[in-house]
Amino acid sequence: MSSLFEELEAREAAARVRVEELETELAGLVGQLEQSRKGLDRLRIARETVAEVMAEMSVGAGPVAEVADDDRTPSPYAGAERRVVGALSVPKWQAGMDASVLPRVYRDILEVATDAPGPARAEQVVPWIGLPAEVGKIEGTRAKLKRLVERRWLDEDDPGLFTPGRRRART
Repeated sequence: MSSLFEELEAREAAARVRVEELETELAGLVGQLEQSRKGLDRLRIARETVAEVMAEMSVGAGPVAEVADDDRTPSPYAGAERRVVGALSVPKWQAGMDASVLPRVYRDILEVATDAPGPARAEQVVPWIGLPAEVGKIEGTRAKLKRLVERRWLDEDDPGLFTPGRRRART
C-alpha cells in the first residue's frame, strides 16, 4: 500500500507545481490584460475627443479665433475658414497666406502645379510628387487638386487642367 500513497503524493506534488506555474502565468496575463485595457481606454478617449473636435469644427465652419497671447505666435490658420479632410485640414486661401499653412502633401502638389510649364493633369502630378502612377494614387491626387481649387489655391479653367490660382474670390 505504501507505493500507492507514494504515487498519490508524487502526483499531488506535480499537480501543486503545475498549479503554481499556472498561477504565475495567470498573474502575468492579468498584468498584460490590465495594460491592454488601459491602452484600449486611451484609444477610445482619443477617438471620442477627435470626433467631438471634428463635429464642432464642421458645425462651426466659420473663422477660427486667434489666441491672444503675447508669448505665442498666432496659428497660420487664424482667421481662415477650415475644412476637415480626415486628419488634415486645408484652409481657404486668403490674402497674405502662403503655402506653409498647408499639409505637406498639398504643399508638394501646389509646388508641382506652380512649377509646371502649363496646366497640369492629375496623371502628370502623381509621378512628380513621388507616387506610383496607379489609378488609386491618381484619383486621390485628383481629389486633392480639386480641394485646392475649391479652397482657391489652384484654378481649373478646363476640366482636369490645374493651374496656379489667380487668387480671386469665387462666387
